[in-house]
Formats: sequence, C-alpha cells, structure tokens
Amino acid sequence: MDTLTQAALGAAVGGAVLGRRLGRKAVVIGAALGTLPDLDVFLDYGDAVLNVTEHRGFTHSLFVLTGLGTLLALLAWRFAPARDITLRRWWAFFVLALVTHPLLDVLTTYGTQIWWPLDVRPSAWPVVFIIDPLYTLPLLVGIGIALITGNGFRAPAWGLALSCAYLLFAMVAKGVIEHRLTPVLAERGLKDAPRLVQPTPFNTLLWRVTIIDGDDHHETLIGLLDGDTPPVVETFRRGAELEPAALELEKGERLHWFAGPYLRYEVRQRDGRETLVATDVRLGFPGFYAFSYALATREGETWQALAPTEMITPDARADLDALGQLAARILTPEARLCTSDFVTDRWVAEVPEAC
Repeated sequence: MDTLTQAALGAAVGGAVLGRRLGRKAVVIGAALGTLPDLDVFLDYGDAVLNVTEHRGFTHSLFVLTGLGTLLALLAWRFAPARDITLRRWWAFFVLALVTHPLLDVLTTYGTQIWWPLDVRPSAWPVVFIIDPLYTLPLLVGIGIALITGNGFRAPAWGLALSCAYLLFAMVAKGVIEHRLTPVLAERGLKDAPRLVQPTPFNTLLWRVTIIDGDDHHETLIGLLDGDTPPVVETFRRGAELEPAALELEKGERLHWFAGPYLRYEVRQRDGRETLVATDVRLGFPGFYAFSYALATREGETWQALAPTEMITPDARADLDALGQLAARILTPEARLCTSDFVTDRWVAEVPEAC
C-alpha cells in the first residue's frame, strides 16, 4: 500500500495498543513504525530487475520485523520513563505496528516476501488496490481526532475497526467474483489455468481477472453489480515464444520468480539494437502497464544479457478517457469497456463480439 496508508495503519495500531497510556505519543510512534519497512525504497541494487524484486524483501520479513519489535520492546521496557507498561504490552505495541505493514501489503497485487530469507515467491492475495481511499479514510479520521483531542485510544481503535471491516468486505467480494468466474473458466477449459483476480483502481466493486493460457492471456472485468450480465473475455498474445530465451538469463529467471507466469515478452528496437523486453502484466491493464524491463540485446543468433538491466518508461499511461470508462463500468455493467481499444493490434489475439 501507499506510504500514507501504512503510516496511518501504524498510527492506529499504536493508538489501539498504548493510546490510553501514551496518548498522542502512541499515535506518532506508531506512524513512524508503520513506515519503517518501506525505507528499502532508498536501497539501489544497481539493476532494474533487482530493485523491483528485492523491494518488500528483508525489511518486510515477519522474522526480521518480529525480531526488531522484540528488541525495541526490551529497550523500551528497560529505559522508557513509563515504568508501569508491561513488557508484554510494549511487545504488542512494537511488533504489531511493524508486522501489520507487510501483512497489509500481502493483500495487494505485488505481494510481499514475508517469509524472507526462505526461498519462496512473494506472498500475495490481492483484495485491495495499492491505493484505496475507503480503507485509508477511517484510519486518517481516527488518528486526526486522536491528535486533536489527545485521546490516543478511542478514535484510532474505531478507525482500525472500520478499516478491518472494509477488508472483510473486500474478501467476501473477491469470493463472489471468483464464484462468478468459475463457469466462465469451465466453458473455456481454463479451470486449472493460472489466474489473478484483483480489484481495479480505488475500489472493490469492479475486479480485473487475468488468466494465463499458454501463448495467450485473457482479460475480463467482473463487477459485484453486474447481476446476470455475462463477462466479456478478451484475448491477448504474450510473446511466449520468447520466454525460453528470457529464462536462460539470470535476471529473466529472477523476474519470473517474482512475477510468475504474468509476464509478456517482446523484441523492441532500442538504440538501433534488438532488445528483449519483459513486461509485468499484473499492475495496470492492457495498454497501460507500468513495469517493463530490458533484459538482453541480440548478438547474431544469441541474446546477450544486459548488465545492468534497465526499466523502460511506459509507452502510455492511463488517460482520463480510460479512467472515465473504468469509473462508469463500476456502477453500470452495460457500460462498454474493452481493454483491446487501448492496445496495438499486434497484441490482440481475439476480440469478442461485444467489443
């Protein structure tokens, strides 16, 4: 999630645990703890693929953060002026303010390496977009009241409860969407295909579904308010014929570890040379992907790995027209929104009649 949300979450947790005893201080310290794991954004590994795949790594590890929280609790219990606060309460204050950060990140698309240093893929079960005002607003109101009134417990606790209730709603909403998706996948013989179900920007009413099917990937939008309106499934090429070449590269393999099968491959002309480019299709939507990486250049019949790899500025960003169509689609199932409208023809494999 965004930094403001993480700070607000840490502040609310701090107030809920020690707000009665520390007042505003619990909120302020909690906010600082809530942002601490994201300081890894200032680490530069000198390589575009490493920068993105190492982010949310050791600083988001439950093992590391629990250890750090325990150390801080012991120090506070030993040296803080508030001698009446027990070690258990200090431990809950520091550890919860720290570990709720990566646990919230797990509920977004990119996920988090919460089990670092274990060699497992980032954990992700997306139920909220990386910025969701309906989740953040109750937290901000709660901590704002606490800072104004000096009562560090009541308002942050209520804000935290409302935000948790919203997450529960999002989880139920995802279950409904997956239930509606099941017959669509069965009809196309894709019930066992890798799929990613995630909310569209800033809401949990309209969900984007990405399905990987060999050389292609399918996209559809399903809304809670769709009723009996069948989803429109669009099919796009993902350049799978280039995948073996990418996986032979160290950074290509690393990117695949990070993004799983949700990668599109292509050859682009850059500086007069053929360049192998991988695009993460998870964040954004067709026509507006945010993250592409130059992995190698062609030398004769072989690919030579770039050292370092480079991040490529997106060709296009979501414009007001596309965002307007997306907003209209949230409340109106009949509103036409075909993502293939924003994609060059070379990537479109199948356009349904509804488009």
